[in-house]
Amino acid sequence: MRRRVGAIALVIPLVWALLDGASSASTPPPTPVPPNGSPSPFPTVLETPRPSTKAPKISASAAALTDLSTGQVLFRKSGTVHRPIASLTKIMTALLVLASTRPSERVKVDSEAAGQTGSRLGLASGERIRVGDLLYALLLQSSNDAAVALADHISGSAVSFVHLMNRRAKRIGLGDTRFFSPSGLDDRGYSSALDLASLWRRAFDNPIFRKIVATKFRTIPAPHGPARHIQNRNALLWLYRGAVGGKSGFTSAAGHCLVAAARRRGRTLVAVVLGAPRNAFDDAAGLLNYGFVGFQPAELVRAGQSLGTIKVRRLAVPVIAGGSLARLTPVAPKHRVSLHLKRKRGLRLPIAEGQVVGKEIITMNGRVLGSVPAVSAQTVITTPVELPGLAPPRFRPILRALEAMGRAVLDAFL
Repeated sequence: MRRRVGAIALVIPLVWALLDGASSASTPPPTPVPPNGSPSPFPTVLETPRPSTKAPKISASAAALTDLSTGQVLFRKSGTVHRPIASLTKIMTALLVLASTRPSERVKVDSEAAGQTGSRLGLASGERIRVGDLLYALLLQSSNDAAVALADHISGSAVSFVHLMNRRAKRIGLGDTRFFSPSGLDDRGYSSALDLASLWRRAFDNPIFRKIVATKFRTIPAPHGPARHIQNRNALLWLYRGAVGGKSGFTSAAGHCLVAAARRRGRTLVAVVLGAPRNAFDDAAGLLNYGFVGFQPAELVRAGQSLGTIKVRRLAVPVIAGGSLARLTPVAPKHRVSLHLKRKRGLRLPIAEGQVVGKEIITMNGRVLGSVPAVSAQTVITTPVELPGLAPPRFRPILRALEAMGRAVLDAFL
């Protein structure tokens, strides 16, 4: 059973002051990079086109834009293509650490962790440091030594921890993802834009993760000498109004990569950018602008809404929606939402009121947005006579009349 719901054409004003993605009262200062304190410059302004209901042109090799609450995909470019992801690997590392430790736990740093290259917190062999401090170093500054120290603490070695990473990726349905290290520095690991959006959604569900990725600055004690001062490398926290977190990464093979989340008007969107040639912040901001300007929430199915009827043994069973479904729909009118009732197999009489008899599948432009249970609106039972199709033709009118009378009598007593 297929029906079409008319095109939803809802026009809203593009209020510049409300939706300007580049407005900010401050810009990110150069970030100090322990252990030697050399500065790492950041962009001080975003170069993005005016927010529009049309999808932006993306310089990155792959990208995705999703709604955090539902996982709905609003934009994709090479969304399932395998790409090296550099330090975005650390999102999975943090997810596993948060699932199996407490922030107050102490980690003893071994020589392997202390000897990591690239971005480092400057851990010393034998140093004891809290898990919480290592998570800040991992997610703000992308410290490779923190990643290995955490992996050792949980699994005994980085190799064992990588096995844990890949098992978790498989369990949560990341079919385009494979990890080879807890840091991503080696560039053998890969993922896809859509897998990373899904991984971020799962990690962002943790309140500690949310707090860390929204933090701009953090001071971490050192075993000797001055404390270590680190800064979030997600420049959107300064440059994009509503930014609530993100994780950046870069290697020569991966290019500039970023997962970034922003919240406006009660909606949180997640932009994933992989392989940007210059910086990933412009592409991410352009995608977020598109999501906030080009989409608005709509209730596509309402609980109790009539979905028509299905036939069970020639009896009509009225069907209603067993739940509601709301999704983001494009403001631009060129889209079409369709509803399709898929009947459950093996249905037999009697059918009880409220019994699930199938599901209503909602699609937009051919892509599935979701589904709700389809339930019977009333009780439908077997009547005393159900044989007109087997009787000789001259007796069928009489049997149908008896069947109708029997149904009416039974309905009167139910």
